[in-house]
Amino acid sequence: MPTAVLTDRERTAVQAYLRLLHTVRAAFDTPSGPPGTPGAPMVPPAVLAEAENALARAGITGNEEEFFRMLRDWHPEP
Repeated sequence: MPTAVLTDRERTAVQAYLRLLHTVRAAFDTPSGPPGTPGAPMVPPAVLAEAENALARAGITGNEEEFFRMLRDWHPEP
């Protein structure tokens, strides 16, 4: 498996994306209303903004293929 060497900004973008992913998963696992009523999951806007800003600073906005390649190389699935 090739070793990915990320710049600080790329690593920050990957970490922000992983925080966003974990936050979204937690939001779907947590009921947001009274028992028995479906509720929309809530993701704090600051978490989404952090990921978007980190992608922009790393220069990866609009290049999802490259970003997900870096993500797979840096944080492979178990």
